[in-house]
Amino acid sequence: MIRFVTFEGGDGTGKSTQIQAAEKYLRERNRDCVVTREPGGTALGQLIRKVLVEVGDNEIAPATELFLYLADRAQHVNQIVRPAIDAGKIVLCDRFTDSTLVYQGYGRGIELDWLRRLNDTASEGLRPDLTFLFDCPVDVGRARTALRQAQAAAHRSPEDRFEREEIQFHEKVRRGFLEIARWEPERFRIVDAARSVSDVTEEICKILERELL
Repeated sequence: MIRFVTFEGGDGTGKSTQIQAAEKYLRERNRDCVVTREPGGTALGQLIRKVLVEVGDNEIAPATELFLYLADRAQHVNQIVRPAIDAGKIVLCDRFTDSTLVYQGYGRGIELDWLRRLNDTASEGLRPDLTFLFDCPVDVGRARTALRQAQAAAHRSPEDRFEREEIQFHEKVRRGFLEIARWEPERFRIVDAARSVSDVTEEICKILERELL
């Protein structure tokens, strides 16, 4: 039975928009669901997210960045995700362990097997039942990100540090996501995120209907 659904993808792929659409779709069908995110799904996680935001242009060592995200995950799973699943709810999560493998592994160059072990510890072995991977060319995602920043210049998020990375970093991230999706085709659903929001939402809802309803 599918209880834990994650939304993954590079910057500007629209996953945060689609998780809201998925929540609306499920609630309209009287399915009890919880929407959450990493980092920042708990009160402690919000503090960690704030730390990641407020470093500004100061460099964070890759290991420091990694352990902040892992600390957020450990609290998140314990406080939000696991209790919701145990209560029979569907959990929709914006980023989870796959983002750690991709951003800190493929992007930062940290050894993947070590990251998997750390992920297992922080997540208490919890794995998603279904993962949507929103994929689009890097230049499309970066253009969307630039537009979003222009429309809300006062708002910053932890991902902004990644958005400032060179295009080569984002290409590594995209390749990483696609590679791990190939490892687990039964879990991943790769979605062409270069299409319109409405077209992507329609596909997501069809998949949810087939898998959950």
